[in-house]
Amino acid sequence: MSLVVLMGVSGSGKTTVGVLLAQALDCEFHDADDYHSRANVEKMRAGMPLTDDDRWPWLDALNAMLLQRRDSGASVVLACSALRRIYRERLSRGIPEVRFVHLAGSMEIISARLAGRSGHYMPPSLLTSQFATLEPPDDAIHAPIDRPPDLIVSALLPQLRATD
Repeated sequence: MSLVVLMGVSGSGKTTVGVLLAQALDCEFHDADDYHSRANVEKMRAGMPLTDDDRWPWLDALNAMLLQRRDSGASVVLACSALRRIYRERLSRGIPEVRFVHLAGSMEIISARLAGRSGHYMPPSLLTSQFATLEPPDDAIHAPIDRPPDLIVSALLPQLRATD
């Protein structure tokens, strides 16, 4: 069983890499964006960053989903920003086997990606606040995003399998 959280700022490739990684690991994929409340989505759509009070119920819902999936024996890849240490702690509360993978890239690379993205409620204007909030983890697998998603997944698989 694997419980993997792909974390990073908006535009780092969490969903794209997550779908591919879940396929390679033959497990479920969940996108944390799907668990946001309507109020959170509307706030972000309006260009306003979320507060911790906005995030706690969202993180608690994600934690409950991970606990439920773990207890049923499922393996999961979750795409979730998890920008601060305290968010990662809340997300993984009671689940010591969760492994975090930080998809890391420069503001320039990610800004260019966001400029070309359509259909997402997260506006590029919030990228600066996301980088300001980001507390890069010391205890995660770090995956640079300066290569194609399939190569990122290929590099991650041996690291994830080594800790199974």
